[in-house]
Amino acid sequence: MKANQLLSGLLCALALASCAGQKDQLDLSEETQDLFSLSDVAKILSDLPLETEHLDEVFDAVSSSSGHGYDEEYRLTELFTAPGAGVGDSPQTRATKAAGYKTPLRDLLSDYLANRYGTKAGAADVERYINALSESDMQIYWPYSEEWDGKSFPIVTFDPGYGAESNYGYEVRIDAQGAHVVDSVIVTEQVAMERPVWVINRNGDAAFTPLELFEEPIPTKGGKDKTPVDEKEFIFSIKDFKMLRNYDSWFGGASEFFIKTGAVDGFKATKDEDLKNYSPSLTDLMIVVKRSQVGKKIPFNAILLTNFTEQMEKIAFMVIEDDGGTTTSWKCSAVVKYNSKQYGFELEIPYKDKDDIVWRGQLTRNYFKDVIEKGGGTLCGRLGDVEVTFSLE
Repeated sequence: MKANQLLSGLLCALALASCAGQKDQLDLSEETQDLFSLSDVAKILSDLPLETEHLDEVFDAVSSSSGHGYDEEYRLTELFTAPGAGVGDSPQTRATKAAGYKTPLRDLLSDYLANRYGTKAGAADVERYINALSESDMQIYWPYSEEWDGKSFPIVTFDPGYGAESNYGYEVRIDAQGAHVVDSVIVTEQVAMERPVWVINRNGDAAFTPLELFEEPIPTKGGKDKTPVDEKEFIFSIKDFKMLRNYDSWFGGASEFFIKTGAVDGFKATKDEDLKNYSPSLTDLMIVVKRSQVGKKIPFNAILLTNFTEQMEKIAFMVIEDDGGTTTSWKCSAVVKYNSKQYGFELEIPYKDKDDIVWRGQLTRNYFKDVIEKGGGTLCGRLGDVEVTFSLE
């Protein structure tokens, strides 16, 4: 362990030395598939004449993304097209925010590229550089942003990959004379807990819709569609979710969990011919758990099935932490029962081959037996390294 720590320290020292010697170099050759690397963008941001307004802009964006159920992220796409907007903001909100900044970050970046490369590359190439940033999947990730004091300038770093837990970064500060000063420092998650750190990494969740953005209310029993009590049908949902450990390096951001349920919703067969009227359905929901939320219950209130019946013998259930890769699938079955016979409906639940499979298996009717007999209630279960509170109402 000590040998690994010594090696890590030496590597970080070499990285800092290399960074200091190459600070003015930036590979923007046409042969480069990606015009900018994560380290390039971190270096450029640290060179910008940042003011408090720009810190507010990033804070507004990451707070908005977080409020919509995403990570604390400010995509470069929004940075150039809708300053201050978070992932999930409405077009009206995006327009309102964009008008609220006198000199947004995109202006600083545009001026930086024009002043540094405009003469040599030409206006057309500068525009290409701007488009490359705007259309990339890069973003500013600000862990523990809720602890920001509203005035401290950030350390700007980037995700080095390979599960690293430390990296070099650029400490931005204003000295006593009001000059913009940048120093090289080592950054760890502990540092990010104590002062603002902007991590340049890649977005992995913007294509998905968290539960927070769904506006449909949870249905309640009652009215003309009320189910008779003796039929014991329930709304099957998840009330809260707790992550017991972080799954990835802190540079990569929060953990994105996908909860997948396969079942024959509302199954109430009385004869064999009824089987053809039913087929399994798949519920696929996402929840983002921030680094600061590990070990804490997160209210979820997500409906998995609208009609859970006593004839539903087994429900396929899977929790994964998203890491991408090639799409594959889990072949399983949803089992129902009537007249003392069990019938399995085959289904395939998709996931990516690099995903962490937190838990997969079948939730049996017997698992919920006590709750069903009580006429409804909640049940908390440990599934791998997460805890889930289920509800039957």
